[in-house]
Amino acid sequence: MNLHQNPSPSHWTGRKSSLVEYWHQVIRTLPNLVFDSSAVKKVGIIGYAGEEGVQRNQGRLGTSEGPAAIRKMLGTVAYHLPENLPIVDYGDIFTWEGDMEASHQVITELTYQLLKSSHFPVWLGGGHDLAFAHGSGVIQFAQENGKKLGIVNLDAHFDLRPLVDGKGHSGSPFFQLANTYPTEFHYLALGIQRAVNPNSLFQAAEKLNTKFLVMEDFRLKHWEYIEEQICWFLDQVDALYLSVDLDGFSSAFAPGVSAPSPMGFDPEVAFKVFDLLGKSKKLISLDIVELNPTYDQDYATSRLAARCVEYILRKNFV
Repeated sequence: MNLHQNPSPSHWTGRKSSLVEYWHQVIRTLPNLVFDSSAVKKVGIIGYAGEEGVQRNQGRLGTSEGPAAIRKMLGTVAYHLPENLPIVDYGDIFTWEGDMEASHQVITELTYQLLKSSHFPVWLGGGHDLAFAHGSGVIQFAQENGKKLGIVNLDAHFDLRPLVDGKGHSGSPFFQLANTYPTEFHYLALGIQRAVNPNSLFQAAEKLNTKFLVMEDFRLKHWEYIEEQICWFLDQVDALYLSVDLDGFSSAFAPGVSAPSPMGFDPEVAFKVFDLLGKSKKLISLDIVELNPTYDQDYATSRLAARCVEYILRKNFV
């Protein structure tokens, strides 16, 4: 079963200009997952149009439409990356008849192949179960190249929940990574909310030596402390995989998610983190997850997701 859907140029539209000024003008859409294997640095965008993991985790359905919504908003954003940086949309991976595990196998292999062919992968979600598949590919690549990988997750949740009936879900990706790669699991979670993480998950985090900042500390007024904790983590690793769960943001900024919360963090502190990670030049892969356009308001969450992608890439490549 082919789980790949070709990219649609119609997702990349925006203001017309005779100059190269907007994202929709620089994006190349390539079908059939034919990767440019040259050593030239490039960005590879792939969507995960899946919500099986969200359904298994009793979340609100609608995340399968997330990748298309992010693309539509990203296309209208002003372009400030190097003009000679290739940015390619390779389409979507989807789930067929609830077989999320098959989708994950494809995602892991694609992530590895993208990294091996000098791409910076950008996965657009889709449920956060994506992080297990995506993270597996990044860890395998880092292992092969002798690099210690750090995982940074901006999120309201640890996502360290155990499997349900032996199956993963959108609340278990980092539990799965920890158990699949126990010696390679180095995890920093930012924005954790006690109201949605019972004591058992804090105990699981401690057992797995997870570093984290709770929501009350993940505020701009505590920036010196936040910066200190992140820099300490950065010093311990050679490469970074960044996962941004949009439900970590306050619902005032991100209403269109599977699990909204009024008590999340704001974009200002998140973007300072992105700036810090970009300056480290250790970031090698990114995903933005849990966008649910069904519940969005005036495209606010889609726009925020697009701005996250643009800012992170700009800080990483400029």
